[in-house]
Amino acid sequence: MLKDSATDSLHGAPAGFEHDAFVHAGDEGFVQRAAAFISEGLAAGETIVAVLPPERLAILRDALGATRDAVRFIDMTVAGGNPARLIPFWRNILDQHPGPVRGLGEPAYPGRNAAAYDEVQLHEALSGIAFAADRSFRLCCAYEATVGIDPTATHAGADALAEKAFRTALDAAPDRAERWEFGPDELGEVRQWLSGQAASHGVSRDRLEDLSLALHEICTNSIRFGGGRGRLAVWIASGALICDVTDQGRIENLLVGRVLPPLDGLGGRGVWLANQLCDLVQLRSGDDFTQVRLHTHLR
Repeated sequence: MLKDSATDSLHGAPAGFEHDAFVHAGDEGFVQRAAAFISEGLAAGETIVAVLPPERLAILRDALGATRDAVRFIDMTVAGGNPARLIPFWRNILDQHPGPVRGLGEPAYPGRNAAAYDEVQLHEALSGIAFAADRSFRLCCAYEATVGIDPTATHAGADALAEKAFRTALDAAPDRAERWEFGPDELGEVRQWLSGQAASHGVSRDRLEDLSLALHEICTNSIRFGGGRGRLAVWIASGALICDVTDQGRIENLLVGRVLPPLDGLGGRGVWLANQLCDLVQLRSGDDFTQVRLHTHLR
């Protein structure tokens, strides 16, 4: 269900997963809508979790006064810097609180780059699939008008939107990217080559170790499930080192990497691990391709 900017009343305990949104034009508009949403949840005895960028957290705490002690506040830039971590974040919240949960979020916070905004919109669409069976969860997302995202396009028809976005390849790597084709025998060389590239661009040792492990997992997936070989492109953009891995496989599960796979399951763990290790992960897969793009911020 979508509550647009002209709808001010949000009444009743959730009978099923409800995914609301509102657009605001600044701090005053945000506080008005957010405080009303939270106050209604508190009156109903619901667990309230607010996941917002630091500036919004501070403003909302001040606006709530004494009632802020009943709200759990989480930094969105940490929990959802990579939007693919948000579905497992909310799943963990629901597992901790068996009663009704009311979440307030702002995943499309100002300052993200275009790739991150794309992943926020995919995340929002996938949330309807991930939480469809959760009858006591209500999630409301705030959108600042200056960001330029229309939540009606993200929430309405979310299943179809998620399918279309997931099955559509990302833009091709730029001409300036360095490229490498790999198979089982080249994995070690790929990691060694990447280490040199990352170090030359100022990636710290800790971040390089994370990226190397994530890339190894994704390249291994290409070999196991994508036809035995893959292609790697590496370039710098928007203050990040970007590694783009493509192969000829197809992933059916739209939630891959957003739901922790079982220890004895086949596949899925590589993407999950990459989501934990990288600042942003973009995954697309269609009839004859899978594309995983790993972003690591330059430090």
